[in-house]
Amino acid sequence: MSVWEERVVPHLVNAACGTAPIHRERELVCAPLSGRVLEVGFGSGLNVTHYPAAVTSVAAVEPSDRGWALSSDRRQLSAVAIERTGLDGQDLTEGDASCDSALVTFSLCTIPDPVRALREIARVVRPGGVLAFLEHGLAPDPGIARWQRRLDPIERRVAGGCELSRDIPALIREAGFEVTTLEAKYLPGPAIGKPWMHGYRGTARV
Repeated sequence: MSVWEERVVPHLVNAACGTAPIHRERELVCAPLSGRVLEVGFGSGLNVTHYPAAVTSVAAVEPSDRGWALSSDRRQLSAVAIERTGLDGQDLTEGDASCDSALVTFSLCTIPDPVRALREIARVVRPGGVLAFLEHGLAPDPGIARWQRRLDPIERRVAGGCELSRDIPALIREAGFEVTTLEAKYLPGPAIGKPWMHGYRGTARV
């Protein structure tokens, strides 16, 4: 991980993904979670205040030490026990069927092999458990999608490997999940930001 990715990107993500409209989406995506939750891409802990009462503990996977440090105050104020259990979503340390549900938010855009990570999540979540996801990705409008692909090389360099043009539902299905709910829409913002603002929120099961 480069100095830029370790020291700067976590602060950028904390600011960009911590707006009021996105917090509303976080509240909605966290609602189906229960029991022990595997959260891949914990970041600065922006989901912590949205865990429902049914969540008993969280196994947090976060590669960035700076991102984990940024989450300190949120973790200390949380009524839910949160433990950092791994650094790589592609190679989880949790045992088979050891978690009741899983959460991934604004991380599948960055993980080098998202399908591998999703298959690891499927291994760790018990049969019938839910995967809740909130991600940005490929826009349905051809013109916006073309801009996403043009911008991908720049985005990867400045945003820690993030890609704008990933088809998140397709990746989830490729990993063996059935997408059970899905809402796709542009998040609020100026028109010039549309390549960054198309989002997917939903749930899936193996």
